[in-house]
Amino acid sequence: MRKQKLLERQFLCLGDFEKAAKRHLPRPFFEYIAGGAETNQSLRDNATVFSEYGFIPRYMVDVRRRDTRVSLLGRKYDAPFGIAPMGIAALWAYRGDIVLARGACRANIPMILSGSSLIRLEEVASENEDAWFQAYLPGDDEGVIQLVERASTAGYRVLVVTVDCPVGANRENNVRAGFSTPMRPSLRLAWQGLTHPRWTVGTFLRTLASHGMPHFENNHVGRGVPIFSPTLERDLGERAHINWRHLEAIRRLWRGQLVVKGLLDVRDAKTAVSLGADAIVVSNHGGRQLDGAVSPLRVLPRIVSACPEIPIIFDSGLRRGSDVLKALALGAKFVLLGRPFAYAASVAGEEGVMRAIQILKDEVSRNMALLGLSSLGELNDSFLERIHGHDLDVRYNVDNIHA
Repeated sequence: MRKQKLLERQFLCLGDFEKAAKRHLPRPFFEYIAGGAETNQSLRDNATVFSEYGFIPRYMVDVRRRDTRVSLLGRKYDAPFGIAPMGIAALWAYRGDIVLARGACRANIPMILSGSSLIRLEEVASENEDAWFQAYLPGDDEGVIQLVERASTAGYRVLVVTVDCPVGANRENNVRAGFSTPMRPSLRLAWQGLTHPRWTVGTFLRTLASHGMPHFENNHVGRGVPIFSPTLERDLGERAHINWRHLEAIRRLWRGQLVVKGLLDVRDAKTAVSLGADAIVVSNHGGRQLDGAVSPLRVLPRIVSACPEIPIIFDSGLRRGSDVLKALALGAKFVLLGRPFAYAASVAGEEGVMRAIQILKDEVSRNMALLGLSSLGELNDSFLERIHGHDLDVRYNVDNIHA
C-alpha cells in the first residue's frame, strides 16, 4: 500500500515513466525502447497526428455510470487498450515479460508476448492464460509450422503475425547509443553499467544469478542463441521471402484466433481478411521500421471502412487517454501501447505496470465524462473535428444543431 501511494504521487501521467526510465536505464537500452528508424520521421508523426483532431463534446448527459469495458475476440476487457509486443523485455526490466503478463492479468487487459522475448512463451502463458503470442515467422516453412504448433500446445488462443519486418530496419540511434545486435561487451557498455547500479544489480546481475545468460527463446521451436552470440543476426534471419502463402498456411494450421499486425494499405487489409484474419492491427511498428511510413491514424478510417466484418486494432503513438478515444472515434475497436508500459516496468516492476494501466484507464474514463459518453459504443467521429493549422474549423450543419 505504501509503494502504491508513492507511485501515485510520483507518476501522474505516462510521460513521467519515460523521464524516470531515462534516468534508470543504461543509455543503450533506453534508446532501444525510445528510438525509431533513421530520421525518426514516422516516430514523430505518430505522436503529433493526434493534435490534428479536436473534440466536440456533448453536455447535459448523465455520465455517472460510464463504462470503459469493451469486447474483443470473444473476451470482455476492463479497458479499451492492451500491451503491445516488445522484444527483449527482460533486459530492461527484471523478468520483464512476466511483469507485463501479470500486470495485464490483474487489470483484465490483453498482453501480447513478443517473439523476440528472452523468456519462454510457455512460462508466460502459465502466468497469464489470456496472453497473446506474437510471432516473427522463421525463415523456413517447417519452422513456421513448428512454431505455430508450439504456441498452440502452450495454450495461446490468439496468434499475432507481424508482417512489417521483411528486413531489419536502419536504427541509427541504437548504434550511436551503443546498442547492437548482438550485444558486444565494451568499456562503454561497462561504464553504463557502473553509472546505472540499480539496473545493473536489480535487473542484469539478478537475471544472470537466477536464470543464467538470456537467450532468445521464442523465435523458433527450440531455444535460440544468447544475446551476446556472434551468430545472433543469422539466427534471427531475414524474412524477405515471407508472403501471403505463409499466412494462408498458418490459417489452416491455427485453430485459435489470428491477428495480422503491421498493415497500412487497404489492399493488404482486405487480403488479410480474405485469408481468414480475425482482426488487423493498423501499425507502423511504432516508427521503428520504414522511416517515413504514414502514421496509422491517417489511414485508420479507410481500413475500418474497407473491413467492416472484423475488429480493427490501432497501434503507434498513443500516450494519453484522449489519444485512445480519438483512435476509437475514428473506428478502431481497440488500441495497443508499448513504450509507456516498458518504461513503467523498468522503473517500478509489476506495480509500475499497474500504475500505468490505472493512469490511462482513469484518463479514458474522465475524458468520456467530459465528452458526454456513458459507454465507448456511443463514440464515433461526430465527436471529432479535423484541425487545420492552429484553428478549429467547425462546420455546423443546421440539421444537426438540435440533434
